[in-house]
Amino acid sequence: MAAAKGPATESPFARPGAIVDLGLTLPVFLLYHAGVVFLGVRNGSDLVTEALLRLADGDTRTYLGLTAAIGVTFIGAYATVGRGEVFAPKKFIAVLVEAIVYAVAMKFAVTWAVGRLFAGHVATGREAAVGVVMSLGAGFYEELAYRVLLFGLGAKALVLAFTADRLALVGANDGLTWRGGLVTFAWAVASAALFSGAHYVGPLADVFKPDTFVFRALLGLALTLVFATRGFAAAVWTHLVYDVWVLVLDR
Repeated sequence: MAAAKGPATESPFARPGAIVDLGLTLPVFLLYHAGVVFLGVRNGSDLVTEALLRLADGDTRTYLGLTAAIGVTFIGAYATVGRGEVFAPKKFIAVLVEAIVYAVAMKFAVTWAVGRLFAGHVATGREAAVGVVMSLGAGFYEELAYRVLLFGLGAKALVLAFTADRLALVGANDGLTWRGGLVTFAWAVASAALFSGAHYVGPLADVFKPDTFVFRALLGLALTLVFATRGFAAAVWTHLVYDVWVLVLDR
């Protein structure tokens, strides 16, 4: 009989536990928060930067110090609870490789389904820097808002209310009935539509067009699938890689 794999022999592509999952997104969080204060841009789902700036009285150095303190606190906590697995280089490499594969598949599949919407020049200089920072913010905060909170917690509540099934946020749901699966899928479509619709409201809103709305909704649905099957970190990095491709390399 083959021996069971322990933590030391586990594949780097194995679905990470909750603490490792969060630890894998920490660089995205820190790089985004370091970038926004210099470039004067912010993702619409980001509610943290404004609070930090108020706490820092608008002083950039104090803001960066608070951001660094948050980073050090989480690094210590993740390293302690994760027992060295959180910041293993092989895990970061694995999630990045996974994200690139998903982002490429997502872009070509959705573009094929809806038609090519993005084309033009490669961004340079400040334009490229803004694109990267906005991609970092979208990857972390939009996945937190739309996949974890809106889809994840919403699906759990709806499935429990309509079917009495218990839905796991990430991973296998062997006890889910067909009714529970139907409710989950319907909410995945609805939350993807809400994710798409959010791009047409607020100060950075795009002009509404049916094709771009469907395009973004399909992207949201694809990211929901990544989150539900592979976890938060995979969804964050996939969203980040995809947005860098669109906002920086393929404009």
